[in-house]
Amino acid sequence: MKRDLPAYVYAKGKRGYLYFCKWGKTERIHSKPGTAEFAAEYALLMRGKPPTPKRTIKGLIQKYLQGESWPGLATNTRKSYLRHFRYLEEVAGHVDPATLRTSHIYEMRDALRETPTDANRKIGALSTLLSHAVRMGWMDRNPALGVANLKGKRPPREPWPEAMIEDFRKAAGPLPRLIFEMLLGTGQRIGDVLKMRWDEIEDGGIWIRQQKTDTGIFVPFTDDLATILDATTRLGQTIIAQPNGKPASYSYAHKLIWEVREDIGAQAWDNHCLRHSAAAEILSLPGMTVEHVMAITGHTSKEMAIHYSRKADMRAKAKEAQNARRTKQEPGNDN
Repeated sequence: MKRDLPAYVYAKGKRGYLYFCKWGKTERIHSKPGTAEFAAEYALLMRGKPPTPKRTIKGLIQKYLQGESWPGLATNTRKSYLRHFRYLEEVAGHVDPATLRTSHIYEMRDALRETPTDANRKIGALSTLLSHAVRMGWMDRNPALGVANLKGKRPPREPWPEAMIEDFRKAAGPLPRLIFEMLLGTGQRIGDVLKMRWDEIEDGGIWIRQQKTDTGIFVPFTDDLATILDATTRLGQTIIAQPNGKPASYSYAHKLIWEVREDIGAQAWDNHCLRHSAAAEILSLPGMTVEHVMAITGHTSKEMAIHYSRKADMRAKAKEAQNARRTKQEPGNDN
């Protein structure tokens, strides 16, 4: 089969992006074959010198990927950024970032209003790039800072009601019950729970390296979770495993949990709501604070931890207020 590309240049991936592969290094080629820009970029790569990116969104992406902050990002963060960077390159790759105004950012956001969560993440990725452009001196200010997020169509997640938690425990088989208790007992995301291994258990708890934040935390087990783990047969390296001992995939675990949720009428509360449940339970206990929630969930900002536990905090404050009213109304209390 005849190659239409010059030596050491290969098209990769579903989108057919071009890469120069030589001397053990792989460099992305941003120009189109047959153009003068491609010839110049190819010539520089053959001499072992990466081309200097132009002051465009496409060039800014290349600069950011070559910067010092990129290797330090969590794997999932890099994957997410790359997906959004591809979109930005396609729709605005030729644009000089210095020409962008805040109104342009709102126009891009509003063009994606049918998928608000994705729109907000794309604007967030663009804001990260523009902050990098400011640091490099390409522009004086980041026009994406302060752009308001679109409101999602889905109502905010709520913790599982206590009665529904008990219904799940009664209806679930051993494996979905184990997944459920791991989610509720550790307060972690499903991706992190599925990766937890038996050899990470220590001193009545487990060491966790969160994929999203790359944060390492130690989470002691709750009594319910410890009881379930004691009764669980070890089939493989991961605590949650298929009958053949292989790690359980997200789709497999989701299916098991969904079947029980559907059976008990808990469709409104998903896996991630159990993370809210854990935070809410912690904050409802006497003496517990947002810092205690953060120690378990691994949140790095108080705002997000408060968001996860807002309902329990509201209930606790309401109880305090009513208790204060009762005290005031007790006979003999004239204060």
